[in-house]
Amino acid sequence: MVPEPPPLPALTRAEGEVVDACLAVVDLLGRINPSRSTHTYGGLRAAQALVGRAEELREALALMHARGESEVHAETLARALRVLDGEQRAGRVTLPRERRS
Repeated sequence: MVPEPPPLPALTRAEGEVVDACLAVVDLLGRINPSRSTHTYGGLRAAQALVGRAEELREALALMHARGESEVHAETLARALRVLDGEQRAGRVTLPRERRS
């Protein structure tokens, strides 16, 4: 049986939107990463979608700022990202380890 993940920390709606948009951007960057893909079409589609997701991220951050949420609670947001598998998802953006023979 798979253990249940820890609950998400309490977030404002804007913080939740920032986390969601950030993960969407990371997912797209992972699909664009030429060291981890095999076809150009998938990367092209991901790059096209990246513009919209980056705008969503900008809007979520602007909403936080407009609401007076001037500080980013990095530890809380990092916990939320970890619960949502952010470390593995972000790992797709990096270069794979070199295979040594």
